[in-house]
Amino acid sequence: MKIKVELTIPGELKNEPIIYYMGSKFKIIPTIVEASFSTDIGWAYLFLEGEKGELERLFDYLKTKDIKLERIEEVK
Repeated sequence: MKIKVELTIPGELKNEPIIYYMGSKFKIIPTIVEASFSTDIGWAYLFLEGEKGELERLFDYLKTKDIKLERIEEVK
């Protein structure tokens, strides 16, 4: 399964390698489409590819970090 998502990342996480964690802690392939970060907030458009269950585990992890996730579309 491959989906396009938008992440909104709180400023206090700007020094954490969140996207790296996606690929190392989960069986997910993240691809950055576009991203930006200021001192207050960051955002990123990503393609996430992996099994549905693994994506759900990732989404749960992001919630614990207060990272907002919006699913944009499923890519075929």
